[in-house]
Amino acid sequence: MTMRSTRSTVTFSNPFTLPGYPGDLPAGEYEVLVEEELLQGLSFEAYRRTATYLTVRGRGRHAGRSELRAISDSDLSEALSRDQAATETINHSDAALSPQEDGT
Repeated sequence: MTMRSTRSTVTFSNPFTLPGYPGDLPAGEYEVLVEEELLQGLSFEAYRRTATYLTVRGRGRHAGRSELRAISDSDLSEALSRDQAATETINHSDAALSPQEDGT
């Protein structure tokens, strides 16, 4: 069975949570590792995703360590969507009206 792994980086602007893991993870860049296997018997090359992992760096007494946390594609997408929505909300609420626009 032929396997391949790809790495990418995602950025969270706000602390976030993942289903199945306690507590918040801090904002920052996280490496995503995707493992796929080659599908056999096809007339073209195709891969099937077998696992997705998020690399989480240790904090406190676990600083210097990192952990691969299994995560589903949908959970990662939802966490990124929530982060983007939270960032947009913060950016919109920070916009203040000038005295001319305030109308008071």
